[in-house]
Amino acid sequence: MATEGLRMQAVGSEMLMGELDITSDEFILDEVDTHIQANLEDELVKEALKTGVDLRHYSKQVETELQYIEHASIKDYIKESENIASLHNQITACDTILERMEQMLSTFQCDLSSISCEIQTLQEQSIAMNIKLKNRQSVRSELSQLVDELIVPNTMITTILDIPVTEQQFVEQLHELNNKINYVKEQSFKETLACSDVQDILDRLKIKAVSKIREFILQKIYSFRKPMTNYQVPQNALLKYRFFFQFLLANERQVAKEIRDEYVDTVSKIYLSYFKSYSSRLMKVQYEEVADKDDLMGVEDTAKKGFFSKPSLKNRNTIFTLGNRGNVIASSELEAPIIVPHAAQKNDTRYPFESLFRSQHYALLDNSCREYLFLCDFFMVTGNSAQDLFNAIMGKTLSMFLKHMDTYVADCYDSIAVFLSIHIILRFKTMMTKRNVPAVDKYWDTLLEILWPRFEFILELNTQSIRTTDPQKLGALDTRPHYVTRRYAEFSSAIVSINETYPNEKTHSLLAQLQMEVENFVLRMAAEFSSRREQLIFLINNYDMMLGVLMERATDDSKEVESFQQLLGARTQEFIEEILSPPFGGMMAFVKEAEGLLLEKGGRWKERLKAGGVSGRWRAVTLVRGFAGSWKQSVEGLSQDVMRSFTNFKNGTGIIQGALTQLIQYYHRFHKVLAQPPFKNLAARSELINIHHLMVEVKKHKPNF
Repeated sequence: MATEGLRMQAVGSEMLMGELDITSDEFILDEVDTHIQANLEDELVKEALKTGVDLRHYSKQVETELQYIEHASIKDYIKESENIASLHNQITACDTILERMEQMLSTFQCDLSSISCEIQTLQEQSIAMNIKLKNRQSVRSELSQLVDELIVPNTMITTILDIPVTEQQFVEQLHELNNKINYVKEQSFKETLACSDVQDILDRLKIKAVSKIREFILQKIYSFRKPMTNYQVPQNALLKYRFFFQFLLANERQVAKEIRDEYVDTVSKIYLSYFKSYSSRLMKVQYEEVADKDDLMGVEDTAKKGFFSKPSLKNRNTIFTLGNRGNVIASSELEAPIIVPHAAQKNDTRYPFESLFRSQHYALLDNSCREYLFLCDFFMVTGNSAQDLFNAIMGKTLSMFLKHMDTYVADCYDSIAVFLSIHIILRFKTMMTKRNVPAVDKYWDTLLEILWPRFEFILELNTQSIRTTDPQKLGALDTRPHYVTRRYAEFSSAIVSINETYPNEKTHSLLAQLQMEVENFVLRMAAEFSSRREQLIFLINNYDMMLGVLMERATDDSKEVESFQQLLGARTQEFIEEILSPPFGGMMAFVKEAEGLLLEKGGRWKERLKAGGVSGRWRAVTLVRGFAGSWKQSVEGLSQDVMRSFTNFKNGTGIIQGALTQLIQYYHRFHKVLAQPPFKNLAARSELINIHHLMVEVKKHKPNF
């Protein structure tokens, strides 16, 4: 191959030279250079030029090699001539076979073309037959349904005429009859002639079925009226036959209206009679003594009037104290079984008004939910239609309840009972919303419109009673918590704890007014004491009592708790200063005056101290020696005095601890004052008690409770 390449390059070079000789001078020299350069870049030429071979000699050598190869190729061809001839014959035979195959395939193609036409013809025939089949099946189906619906079988006739309505077989045939009646009505609009053949039979069967159903339902309704009958049992039994009313409503509306009117008239009278009797018997188990217009917070606590001094009765309601009354709105008590009046009378059990209210209205809620759902299910009403039907049944009962509540509340002065009743309504309203029964929503709203103004009125009466109370008419005074403030604390904590679940801003506003009047009342009462010390003891005892009662039920972040904490803290700090003044007042005054002078700008404070601005150096010496000699006795007396003054030992302990802490702080400041230049050189400074030693000794005087 290499030799052949060189030979061809040589031939190419010779041809190029010939061309150069033949062509005219018009050839561009650049093109010649390009050809020469391309030949020179050939690898064989580069190799020959590097070795210095003579190209002419090399060209002849290549030509000789080519001739040798040509002779060898001819010999090989002659040697294989027989095989080549055989191959030629085989190729000729194959051509003949392929020609015959081509003829056969052409014939087969013609046959396939004719078969395709036949298949297309068969397909068109099949489509036409399929369309005819579908049309015939459709006609057959409609005709079959028409015939089946129009035929009235003997089984249906016998069942409708003879079988009782309570049997399952009658119900099934009634469904079939209803379907046939509807189908015949539908076909009548299409002017189907066959309908007239069965119309008379269907009408007679319908009249018979309506008659039997009417008699059955009316008997069930009349059974409600029997004395001592639990009407809920036959009412629930009617639900199994709700299709009866649907059949009447679709085929005989007058009879359906008659049954519904009879049901409304019967059941409305039953509910009215039941709840009227239950309410009257329920009120007989109320507490024997209830609050009246004189049971107010600011009313004088005497043997004749007032809550705390009234004789103890077995069946008596609380007025300002919540106690266990709040359990009525707990989830466990809210849905508890209703009160049975005759059982309560037999056991001589009495209840507060809110418990009676809860029992009465839980019975109303339970019956209203069941009745509303029954009406929607049996009479197939929804929305406004269901509400109207429910009002027709329960309207008289609800009006009776509202009249009873309006009469009772108009003369009620038990604000806790009214407020608990309000929250019972709010919870019952939420409960009925969860049950998806809006039937009594308007009644709940009307009740709230009756109760809220009464609660506000009673609260304003109590606020007014405290505002107009004359402290001098409340009997002998002492520093212990006053019964008026205790009433307020109990009442306020009760209202706040009840109001936490469903907070109301109007309630917060009314309680804020009441609290303001109580605070003013406490200040007026404190002003009756001659000494500031007794005033502070009275204020602290009352604030502490009110705060303690409030914190039992209200949260720590309530406005009432926060307000009394601030008042108690301020009066406690003032009282600590007051009780420290008799034994340690000189030192405290000295410290305050000296610190005031030390804060002055410039150096004049030194001259003022030297000149006796703080009673002189002799006063400092007197205070040092006086404190060292009497502080233990003073602290002991202070502790005993505080514990005698406060009814709450825990509060008294806190005040003692605060006073001792304040004393240590004053004595520490006294040390700092005496360390200033005017007193720094006093010999009496060596008699000062070490502050840490004083703290250890003081801790021994802290009472433990």
